[in-house]
Amino acid sequence: MTTRATTRLETAAVRAVLAFVRLLPEPLVPLCGAAIGMLAWAVDGRHRRVALANVAAALPDLTPRQQRAIVRLSFRHFGRLLFELLKFGTLPIARVMARSEFEGAEHVEAAYAAGRGVLFVTGHFGFWEINALAHGERFQPIGLLARALDNPELNRLLEEIRQRTGNFVIYRQGTIRRVMRALQQGQGVAVLIDQHVQDRDAVRVDFLARPANATPAVAALALRTGAAVIPVFSRPAGGGRYRMIYEPPVPAPPADDPDAIREYTQRCTQVLETWVRRYPGMWLWMHRRWRT
Repeated sequence: MTTRATTRLETAAVRAVLAFVRLLPEPLVPLCGAAIGMLAWAVDGRHRRVALANVAAALPDLTPRQQRAIVRLSFRHFGRLLFELLKFGTLPIARVMARSEFEGAEHVEAAYAAGRGVLFVTGHFGFWEINALAHGERFQPIGLLARALDNPELNRLLEEIRQRTGNFVIYRQGTIRRVMRALQQGQGVAVLIDQHVQDRDAVRVDFLARPANATPAVAALALRTGAAVIPVFSRPAGGGRYRMIYEPPVPAPPADDPDAIREYTQRCTQVLETWVRRYPGMWLWMHRRWRT
């Protein structure tokens, strides 16, 4: 099948799912999403094997049965996330906000008030896409650091959803310049810090008891601009609601620390690891996080 044919097939499939989700009553959306996730668990052997290997290496004290249970939960969760994000893309923003509650908002408000911009760090954990939507409405629009999807039509669809509350997407070209400009204007920028980075651009940190390449950009920007670095996570709050949790800013290492960038990156990574260990079924184990 040609690349163009594959792109058309992917687009048609996603638009069909979107049309289906649009008609679904809200209480059925997470259930259908979880079912799709379990279907993926059954048929997607490649990502299932990657996830099982990651869990086995990161959580060796668990039994194989417990490790498989975590991977199944992860597939269920990301099926649900997909369906809920598509549904939220069709709902009035007031409905999205009615289902969102915020913890630690005082940390966000204080960081914005300082006027040096804010770096919000998180990972492929929980409901980060929905968190970004709600954040733009509750506080102020933020920049979302992202990689464009290979399928341009699907990328436009995702971009439309992401920007519904005024957020703006920052792609790789010209990333640092655009992030610097946003911080200098006192804006916030959200960064996923659990993605593999090529060796020449990376710092090495410990993540889930294994060495991993991580981006030094968050630490370098924070040290250069004085922007606060605030970890943010989201999880179900019951009754179809979401709790958006903003932690206190990650303390910067001493200015004279010769290893300040790696140390700052490690501190941010440690916060994410705490959440992954607490709720392992809500992290993207299917991602090849450890490649070196």
